[in-house]
Amino acid sequence: MDLLHLSDYFKILRDVPGLEALATVLIFLVLAKAADIFIDKILKRLAGLTKVSFDDKLISFVHGPVFWTVALMGILHGLILLKLRPPWDFIFPMVTKSLILFVWWIAAIRIVNWLSDKSFPIAAKTGDAGRDIFLLFKNIFRVAAVIIGILWMLAIWNVNLTPLFASAGIAGIAVALAAKDTLANFFGGISIFVDKPFKIGDYIILDTGERGEVVDIGIRSTGIKTRDDVLITVPNSILANVKIINESAPVPRFRIRIPVGVAYESDLEKVEDILVEIAGSNSMVSKDPEPRARLRAFGDSSIDFELLCWVEDPRNKGLATHQLMNTIFKAFGKEGITIPFPQRDVHLISAAPS
Repeated sequence: MDLLHLSDYFKILRDVPGLEALATVLIFLVLAKAADIFIDKILKRLAGLTKVSFDDKLISFVHGPVFWTVALMGILHGLILLKLRPPWDFIFPMVTKSLILFVWWIAAIRIVNWLSDKSFPIAAKTGDAGRDIFLLFKNIFRVAAVIIGILWMLAIWNVNLTPLFASAGIAGIAVALAAKDTLANFFGGISIFVDKPFKIGDYIILDTGERGEVVDIGIRSTGIKTRDDVLITVPNSILANVKIINESAPVPRFRIRIPVGVAYESDLEKVEDILVEIAGSNSMVSKDPEPRARLRAFGDSSIDFELLCWVEDPRNKGLATHQLMNTIFKAFGKEGITIPFPQRDVHLISAAPS
C-alpha cells in the first residue's frame, strides 16, 4: 500500500502542470540549506581547529556560492521540467546558468583580492621592483578573471567565439611587435627581481665601465647614481644580458689595492710594517680582515709592494685610497724611504781622434 500511495504521488506530480518542477525546486532548496548547515556547523569548526587561517577564509568565501549553486541548480532542473515554449525554454535556463557563473566569478575575484592583500606586505619588503611587479601581476590576474568570465558567459549563451579568438590573436601579434622593447624590459625586470643580482644600495660596475650605486629598480629600467652624482638609467633588457660586477656582494666590504714601489736599498720589513700600520690606523679601513702588505715584484727601478685592505662601504673606496696614499708618502719621507721613479743614465763616450 505504501508503494502504491507513493506511485500515486509521483503520478500526481507528473499530471499537475508545474507541480513536479516546484517539488524539484523545493528539494534542492532543502539540499542547499543542508549544505549551508554542514559548512557552518561542521566545516567551519574543523577549520577552526587548525593553526592556519587560510582554510577559514576559503570556507567563508565558498560558503555562499555553494548554497546558491545548489539552489540555482534546483531552479534549472525545474525550468527543464516545465518544458517552456520558445524562446523562454532557452532564455530562462541560460539566465540561471549565468547566475551560477556570476556567483563563482565574484567568489574567485574575492579570493584573488584577499590573497594579494595578504601577500602585498611581503612583496613590498623586496623594494620598489617587487612592489611594482606584484601590483602588475595583481592587475593582470584581475583582467584575466574578467576576460575569462566574459568568455565563459558568451559560451553559455552559445555565442561563436572563433572570430573573436582570431581577432584577438591578430591584435596580440600586432601589440607584441609594436611593444617588443617594452616587453623585453618587462621580462628583464622580472629576471632581475627573481635572480637578485643586486639590490638597492649596492655598488655595481657594468661591462661598459659605468660604476655607481643602485638607487632604483623598476619594471622598465634601473637607476644607477655615479660618484659624480649623475643618474644613469639602464633598460632592464640590457642589464639582463650583460656582465655585472657587484662590489657589495656577497659581503658589503670592498678590497682596495695600493701599489707602492720602494728603492732597492730599503729595509723591506720596515716598509711592510709601515704599510700595515698606516692601513690599521685609518678609520675607514676594516679591522677584519686585517690589512696586509705583499711583495709583488722586482721592478726595473723599484721593489714593488702592494697594500691590501678592506673598507666597509664601497662608496669610501676613492676617499680611503686618497688618505692611505697621502699618509704613505708622508711616512716614507719621514722614515727616509725612497719612492723611486723610472730614470735612465746616459753615458757619453768621446771618439778617439783619427
